[in-house]
Amino acid sequence: MQTNTTIAIIGATGSMGSAISKSLSNGNFNLLLCASDQTKLQSLLGEIKTSNPSAQAEAMDCFKEASWEADIIILAVPYQAEKEVAGKILEVANQKIVISIANPLNVTYDGLVTSPDTSAAEELQKLLPNSTIVKAFNTTFAADFAQPVIDGKQVDAFVAGDDAEAVDTVAELVTTAGLNPIIAGSLKESRTLENMQLLLIKLGIKYNYNWLAGWKILHN
Repeated sequence: MQTNTTIAIIGATGSMGSAISKSLSNGNFNLLLCASDQTKLQSLLGEIKTSNPSAQAEAMDCFKEASWEADIIILAVPYQAEKEVAGKILEVANQKIVISIANPLNVTYDGLVTSPDTSAAEELQKLLPNSTIVKAFNTTFAADFAQPVIDGKQVDAFVAGDDAEAVDTVAELVTTAGLNPIIAGSLKESRTLENMQLLLIKLGIKYNYNWLAGWKILHN
């Protein structure tokens, strides 16, 4: 990845967006943090600057402008908001990597609203046909970014996409965030990844993981 890559994080003040923003602020990136609530956005920026004074981060209130300036765009928004955001950035996201972190959960967190033959990431690819969609960060909870080692094991984070170079680039972001990247395969594998997080959420509710849990592949 080129140095000083510019990354727009749309939805930066949400639980996942802020966790990703804080983690990536430790890398050599220019971060453009976007959210509708400017008060929360300035608070997030202050936290980042306090913990890492050399962090290159800027608060922005225009999704389109930030996406135009960015090399990589992270949509840290719920599935229900992706269509609206995609419409705003369609013209400026051409030929850029767009990361989908969304899980298309229903309101009771016990199922997905997408049909089995698609995924949130694949739906986003249809909305942004000239962008390169990569699925990442959807199999981890926000708390995992602050504590990426659980029970002595580094949390795995899965990456899926159809463009090998883009997938490798996003895997580097995962590493910077403190997680262990595992390349799962093509964008179609995002169907499995979204179901994996649904299962982890259901298990977390059942066994009271307190939103600190992650997947780990053990092998020899």
